[in-house]
Amino acid sequence: MRELLINVIRPFSFLPAILIMYAIFTLSGQSGEVSAGLSFKVSYKIVEMKSRVAGEYKDEYQLAYEAELIHPKVRKLAHMTEYFCLAIAVSFPFYVYSLRGIPLMLVAGIICVGFAGLDEYHQSFVAGRGPSSRDVAIDSVGIFFGILAVRIFCWFFLLLLPKRKKRRNYS
Repeated sequence: MRELLINVIRPFSFLPAILIMYAIFTLSGQSGEVSAGLSFKVSYKIVEMKSRVAGEYKDEYQLAYEAELIHPKVRKLAHMTEYFCLAIAVSFPFYVYSLRGIPLMLVAGIICVGFAGLDEYHQSFVAGRGPSSRDVAIDSVGIFFGILAVRIFCWFFLLLLPKRKKRRNYS
């Protein structure tokens, strides 16, 4: 019964990766103006929160100026973060299916970097956006660290599990 349940659930282990790919594809389908506006709002919130925590009382103009300064970095960090999450969502099911080591890094890396390239190509059809090999390189950094995080997490997890003893069949 347990094996049947595992075999039914296993194919769904890739569902988070598919959902993240859908989210990335949807976000990259936004026009350049909408995308920039969204990331500027995030930048503004970061600066606003920093100002509150530091006890600074800045007006909207000062906050907007500081948000504009960090805006490009926030956009690139968002690229790395979304592909970091994608790499985890792609790598973990492969790890569960016993793909480990360099093969895991290659398969998950090819899938994620390939998707990043296709996503940049997709952006060439969106108003105010365009493909960027630099963005694929930035995405690849997130992908590398996502795959590495899965490998480290699973390695530590396997160390903590008690070793299973092999049963001897005396019949």
